[in-house]
Amino acid sequence: MTDPIQLRNRFAMVKGAWDEHLRGTPFPSLGEGTAEQKIERLELALVDEMRARATPETAEQVADAMWSIVHARPDDDAVKIRVTRHHEDLARLGHRRI
Repeated sequence: MTDPIQLRNRFAMVKGAWDEHLRGTPFPSLGEGTAEQKIERLELALVDEMRARATPETAEQVADAMWSIVHARPDDDAVKIRVTRHHEDLARLGHRRI
């Protein structure tokens, strides 16, 4: 079980990122489960929506913002795995031909 302080910090981080990057978009329904499961679902929804809204012009900033959420997590963390996949997509999206 995750430490309650870590959970509170994760929620604060995802809430802040949601407010910054998805302002005006309501939180999705988080369904049943533990606080940790709900926070993880919220984090996944955040990074998925950030990826969906990225444009070639914003791809690099979106990738940086996503990485700031997961950079200190272990490599097997579900949200970090998703962010890594999105980074690959964002790199292709942001690549411009000259």
